[in-house]
Amino acid sequence: MKHLPFFVSIFLSASQLVHAQDNVILKHATIIDGKGGVEKNADILIEGKKIIKIGTNLTAAGVKEIDLKGKTIMPSLISDHVHIGNVEGTESNAKFYTRDHILYQLEKYTNYGVNNIMVMGTDRPFLFDSGIRDSSAAGLLPGARIHTAAIGFGAVNGAPPLPMAMDQVFRPTAIDQIPRELDSIKAYKPELVKMWLDDFNGTYKIKMKPEIYKAIIAEAHKRNLRVAAHVYYLSDAHRLVQDGVDILGHSIRDSIIDDQLIQEMKQKGVIYIPTLSLDEFAFIYAKKTEWQNDPFFKASLEPGVYELITSQAYQDKIKNDPLFNTKVKALEIAMKNLKKLYDAGILIALGTDSGAMFVRAQGFSEHLELQLMTEAGLTPMEAIEVATGNAAKAIHIDQDFGTIEAGKVADLLILNANPLDNIKNTRKIYQVWKDGKKVSDGPIKK
Repeated sequence: MKHLPFFVSIFLSASQLVHAQDNVILKHATIIDGKGGVEKNADILIEGKKIIKIGTNLTAAGVKEIDLKGKTIMPSLISDHVHIGNVEGTESNAKFYTRDHILYQLEKYTNYGVNNIMVMGTDRPFLFDSGIRDSSAAGLLPGARIHTAAIGFGAVNGAPPLPMAMDQVFRPTAIDQIPRELDSIKAYKPELVKMWLDDFNGTYKIKMKPEIYKAIIAEAHKRNLRVAAHVYYLSDAHRLVQDGVDILGHSIRDSIIDDQLIQEMKQKGVIYIPTLSLDEFAFIYAKKTEWQNDPFFKASLEPGVYELITSQAYQDKIKNDPLFNTKVKALEIAMKNLKKLYDAGILIALGTDSGAMFVRAQGFSEHLELQLMTEAGLTPMEAIEVATGNAAKAIHIDQDFGTIEAGKVADLLILNANPLDNIKNTRKIYQVWKDGKKVSDGPIKK
């Protein structure tokens, strides 16, 4: 027994060595922390999954050091409004909701520096019954972590469109249906409840009735679930906020937001997800875009999409859409509303609706959203905070994600150029880190 301490010490030393080999110091980088701060020539000490310390000239015995001089490190992106498993190629269909296709899309998001996503109301029972959601949320699967609004609420013969693989959505016609339907999704442990309140520019003659969405909000709150609403019209936003909605999941696009609504949103802490890229994608393919031939964009597309959107026939179809001018105007209004709400102190979070249609490319959309937010008047630093720290707060994951600070998970986007100089530099991806380890060199094969 007298030799036991020696063997114990050998065991402990070996364990410490293995542990140290899992740790790393990222050195000499510019660090954008996701909460408005920036440090130059700084280091990050990572132990396991967590950030331990940020500073200069950091050292630790036996820890690997990686020199990132000339690189910029920011938190990985968080997209609070996406859809997965609905689209393959140029088609939307429920048959694409398979394990392999979901994992393929999750990895695509991570390749673009997006490590957390909120799927807004279009998940299917398979996601939960198969264990994919739980495994993803626990970090046991590759790609972005899934957060979910489970199965959402829409209107019979109305939004969301059935052809967009929205056949699982609840479409209550009476208030007494709602408690039972909410109980059924409560079993999936969703982080939000999603509902659609829109007529898609008059495509549908029916929208969800006020008494229905008021009851959904009230019953969800009884179950400690927050509610996000797909919205377009200012009049609907007013009623939703009055009735207690927690998140407006798209921009208001028919009118400039009035001060009364802003004050109500501030008083009630309503969050706003502008999804500007959705509105640009609605008309932008009528012409050759500045990024059309950029490999960073092309790598995000499903097979066959590039050939379709660059064809003259498709461009003419978009140009000749009777709603073309309405869609252009919608983006202009959305950008003005974003700036007005941001300046008023409303919590703005990044989301894109990527994956709902083949034109809304997963991964690229999130970087385009950053660009559009700066074109709306936000600074690059403000846009980055919206896409990181704010996005984490909006879906209640900010205890672990969204910022670079001690105690947070080391989810990092390492760039070859500083996005504070030009927001498009978020597309110059050097590496993506998840849970303290490098998981991707970006979407473009080097």
